[in-house]
Amino acid sequence: MSGSVEGAWQEPSVLDPGLVRRTWRSAEALHGLIYFAPEAHQRYAALGIDPRSGYFASRAAAMGSVGSGAVAGAFFNFNPELVSRALPAVWERATPAAVLAARLDAADAALRRVLGDAVDSEEMREAAGLARTAAESVGERPEGRALFAAHAALPWPDRPHLVLWHAQTVLREFRGDGHAAALLVAGLTGLEALVLHVASGEVPRRFLQRSRGWSDEQWDEAAGRLRGRGLIEGDEPALTDAGRSQRTWIEAATDRLAAPAYEVLGAERCTRFVELAQPMSRAVVESGSLNVAAASPRDVPKPT
Repeated sequence: MSGSVEGAWQEPSVLDPGLVRRTWRSAEALHGLIYFAPEAHQRYAALGIDPRSGYFASRAAAMGSVGSGAVAGAFFNFNPELVSRALPAVWERATPAAVLAARLDAADAALRRVLGDAVDSEEMREAAGLARTAAESVGERPEGRALFAAHAALPWPDRPHLVLWHAQTVLREFRGDGHAAALLVAGLTGLEALVLHVASGEVPRRFLQRSRGWSDEQWDEAAGRLRGRGLIEGDEPALTDAGRSQRTWIEAATDRLAAPAYEVLGAERCTRFVELAQPMSRAVVESGSLNVAAASPRDVPKPT
């Protein structure tokens, strides 16, 4: 596979792709908090669910009592054997509705702990309104976006900080489903996408490999395939020019596919949302609540 993908076409967005990405990233820590927060682990434990199973169950619960095959496909880059250790057995201990309730309660507690009085601020209400407008604007575009469609169908919370959290969750899954589509068009498996990501130098191999459940042998085989395609090179793999081009195309395609969610806001309101959300996300990061070295299988980018 070369660094470009022919035939992948989409109507250009009226928004700058960089602004689309900044708008998403500005609130991503608010969503990602749920994968690391002790409040979430405590509430899952009360249901008899361990943290790793809690991750798979809480993110998949919007789809119902789904099995491991569907979740491995939707989540894209986890070893199916890892997923099968959690699902469907977890549904014998708790219903999807109970898991979703625990997740929302944990988000409430974690955000209140980290943000304090800001959860009741005018800035929070404004940010929540903008995020909800964006999330609802693509509610009629579920095609090929199973995780997004499932989360978009959930009822909206009534408190502004939870509206913002839920909206960002919906928007994150909208973007994530588009990202998976871009990876498929680029001809990458989930594991190959991880290896390519590590080769970019943006995230350590140990974290992604361990949290996604891949063995050294599986990882090295995937790296060998990418070397054969001229995308990585070296014993400690680094991107080749073709690999960098591939990564650039994938990220640009992901931005294009995510853009419809933000077009309803336009550039001015997207910029305003970034101004509102960044201080909140910064508070999450500075609290130490995003511990990517922890056992939770989720990496969350720091807000820019």
